[in-house]
Amino acid sequence: MFRWAIIFAIIALIASFLGFGGVAGISKDFAVILLIVAVILAIVGFLTRGKS
Repeated sequence: MFRWAIIFAIIALIASFLGFGGVAGISKDFAVILLIVAVILAIVGFLTRGKS
């Protein structure tokens, strides 16, 4: 998920550089959502790793 968040962030940077504001905004939103989900899943994974 971190990989997809980085990909969407790069797409947002390129799109904003080229002047595509709508595409840049949507890509930024996807990047933020994926980053938040990935961090939450990583925290849950670390907390539940030792419990069986």
